Amino acid sequence: MKQLLFDWGTSRPQTLSNFVVGKNAELLTLLDSIAQQSHTNSMHRMITIWGPPGSGKSHLLHALLLQAHARVLTPGHPLSEFVWSADQTMYLLDDTDQLSEQHQQAAFALFNHVRDTGGYWVATANQPPAQLHLREDLRTRLGWGLIYELHELSDEEKMDALSKSAQSRGLSLSPGVLPYLLTHFRRDMPSLSAMLDALDRYSLETQRPITMPLLRELLQSGQANTSP
Repeated sequence: MKQLLFDWGTSRPQTLSNFVVGKNAELLTLLDSIAQQSHTNSMHRMITIWGPPGSGKSHLLHALLLQAHARVLTPGHPLSEFVWSADQTMYLLDDTDQLSEQHQQAAFALFNHVRDTGGYWVATANQPPAQLHLREDLRTRLGWGLIYELHELSDEEKMDALSKSAQSRGLSLSPGVLPYLLTHFRRDMPSLSAMLDALDRYSLETQRPITMPLLRELLQSGQANTSP
């Protein structure tokens, strides 16, 4: 059998409109207003979003990047990127909990510049600021503004989102496909969405409907275990 290469969530732009909201409606409303940079209150300009891996934190940051004059920063970026610039009005710091000591120091200085110049700052982490193992000054800064927990989707919400995605593309899924996928595959939405794309491509390639046998065949091909 020909093995398919998965495109793990990179084929479609990550936007606020295609983020599956679930119990995060208040946060999405706030981020939409932040994308328009309409807030002057410092409390609404400095935000920390926390939640487990795969909950969609990076999706939200890249969605803001598409809508605003912003810069995304990660622990892998060089320290030279963690420098305030008058050309940037929004800084988006992903995986704050993984910053090295040097990056933490640079992030602390950058936070102060952004706050003092009226810019916007959105950071993500796997835990709330009070529980992060970071420099005390940076950890305190991350707790100054608004703090939002990014709630994971329930299984029902994931299946509903995948069903709607399939319907929007005219895909017909046999009963049991989505429950089986949630039981036997990675459970984060980027991976599940990528598998739906792969099922669509494989169905077209083999001229077979998306059924349980087709899904099992694709899962057993080995490509389904590729890391994102």
